[in-house]
Amino acid sequence: MVKETKLYDLLGVKSDASDSELKKGYRKQALKYHPDKPTGDTEKFKEISEAYDILSDADKRQLYDTYGLEAARRGGPMPDPNAGGAGGFPGGFPGGSGGAGGNPFASFSSGGGGGPQSFQFTSSGGGHPFHAFTANDAFNIFSHFTQSEGLGSDDDDIFGSPKGGFSQFGGGMPRRSGFRSPGGGRAGSPERSTVTVKLPVTLEDLYTGVTKKMKIRRRNRSGQSEEKILQITIKPGWKAGTKITFSNEGDALPDGSAQDVVFVIEEKPHSRFKRVDNDLTIDLKLSLKEALTGFSRIVETLDGKKLKVENKNPINPGHVIRFPERGMPISKRPGHKGDLIITIKVEFPSKLTDAQRKAIEDAF
Repeated sequence: MVKETKLYDLLGVKSDASDSELKKGYRKQALKYHPDKPTGDTEKFKEISEAYDILSDADKRQLYDTYGLEAARRGGPMPDPNAGGAGGFPGGFPGGSGGAGGNPFASFSSGGGGGPQSFQFTSSGGGHPFHAFTANDAFNIFSHFTQSEGLGSDDDDIFGSPKGGFSQFGGGMPRRSGFRSPGGGRAGSPERSTVTVKLPVTLEDLYTGVTKKMKIRRRNRSGQSEEKILQITIKPGWKAGTKITFSNEGDALPDGSAQDVVFVIEEKPHSRFKRVDNDLTIDLKLSLKEALTGFSRIVETLDGKKLKVENKNPINPGHVIRFPERGMPISKRPGHKGDLIITIKVEFPSKLTDAQRKAIEDAF
């Protein structure tokens, strides 16, 4: 039996919910009340995020179930003012006088030899005692959740999706958990966080180069939302994984700096060509007749040019025809390109007529 169910109610789950049920509940409620949604409510979003922060941590959850919300926030049960002191702290733990007594959370104590123990009521992650949960904490938890769990395409509108000539990220840049210590508690001096955003680019744009404008919405130092357009110049030959960094263009941070925004090139699949390093590969399908007697074909290259491919002799399936300097531009070697590699695929008939079979037998 838990002491109270408020946090479980906020996530819409039962008090015996599993970790996966907690994640599902948080995901649903956080998306519903995220401040950038039409149904958004900052205070509700903050309460939901704090609920998940506590219930997703086994130690905090045990404290909450046993002693209630304030105990979970403080990292230990509220001291009993009528009880004896514990290592200089008035009240100590319930049921104990000078030492840890039977308290199950004695692991939060420190002391040497046989001297008195001193207790610091702090979260298991090492956060500051009696830390007041803020909206910034809520956004950090949400960011950590989205990065570790993923939201899927149905939820991409949280941070925006390409619209018109721009791509935009709504309602403040997604935050990383740079404000949290390795153990999960909120650290005292946050490190600069980096927002990483995938930037899908077509193979044609990576071939020719292109300039893209990305509209972002971020929070300034006063906590207000503002928009800014970032211009990204993609150079010919850039590859998937290439990073473009905009320093101090994300949300403002408590130390006066701002998040860095990093766009990472993601190559969109092409219907005809496949990129292999700096080379372009494409399959050319031939009939059995063409493979045996020769062929002449026109292949349209990635830049729209016409390339004549022909052969007058029999050719084997899997044969490779290489055209130097017809592949992708090499970004580190201006003026040079990789190769265009054409692989022959032969379409064999599924059956032969008697006349066709006889003709083949007579020919060979």
